[in-house]
Amino acid sequence: MKTAIEGGRGRQRTVEAAPPEPALWGLVGNTPLIPLPSSAVFDRPLPSVLLKAEWLNPGGSVKDRAALYILRDGVARGELPAKRLLDSSSGNTAIAYAMLGAAAGIGVTVCVPANASAERKALLETYGAEVIFTDPLDGSDGAIRAARALATSRPDQYWYADQYNHPANPRAHYLTTGEEIWRQTAGRITHLVAGLGTTGTLMGTGRRLQELNAGVELVAVQPDGPFHGLEGLKHLATAIVPGIYDPALPSRTEFVATEDAEDAVRRLAKQAGLLVGWSSGAALVAAERVLSGRPPVPASDAVVVVIAPDSGQRYLSEYRRLAGDAV
Repeated sequence: MKTAIEGGRGRQRTVEAAPPEPALWGLVGNTPLIPLPSSAVFDRPLPSVLLKAEWLNPGGSVKDRAALYILRDGVARGELPAKRLLDSSSGNTAIAYAMLGAAAGIGVTVCVPANASAERKALLETYGAEVIFTDPLDGSDGAIRAARALATSRPDQYWYADQYNHPANPRAHYLTTGEEIWRQTAGRITHLVAGLGTTGTLMGTGRRLQELNAGVELVAVQPDGPFHGLEGLKHLATAIVPGIYDPALPSRTEFVATEDAEDAVRRLAKQAGLLVGWSSGAALVAAERVLSGRPPVPASDAVVVVIAPDSGQRYLSEYRRLAGDAV
């Protein structure tokens, strides 16, 4: 699209104007907070726990937010759609890129560990992304290394988005997720609980909330070891640490076993009708620990927001994990 603007001495010059964004892009964000009955997940009544239902984004995960802001940056720089967007992902960001890119005519290439769930693989194929599967034993770090190598070898073809180091990742959450939570809780939030993968969700959301109220506690959630089944989360002590991560920002870090997260997911589905992903289960375990600690948080004061990155529907092929002892 071309438009005429006023130049020097009254002359007009024609410049390329950015095309309007696809309507789909405008649907990202503004997800609801769902109050959880404490008996559905925890063994005893606890203070107010609210689940930020990020699976209600159009692409089905919290990663729609960061992907959108990274895509906007690539367009603003003139890199997209001239080149293909390239990045690594454990799955959800890849799907977000593919969906949002398809709506805007932007080609997407993603490096993804080969053990990504069948649902993730099917969605990527459906949206038309080029997928390079990497060694599952190398996890998300192997996908990162593959994307870096491809970007170095083909800079004329690919724009390397690098979600682990791109400032648009936390900025998306600073501008949207943090503001939404503050508004939805009428400023009463006392704790934010979020898993660490790229770390963008906690970094951006947490920084904004602490600007609004320095007393908000930020609880980071990690797997309890390098070998785990919590897709999307990183055990940072044994992984490539994202450049956007600030270790001084979290108030505390909780390390959660895969089995405990799985149990929380099953209980929430059976007792509250909410089917969430494994990383959401880990965050719920961390929330329970925080609220049952010493000294306990006063029930009348606490408003705990737990980020639920995606739905358990992305893991239905892993039915044995979802069913637990029933299988």
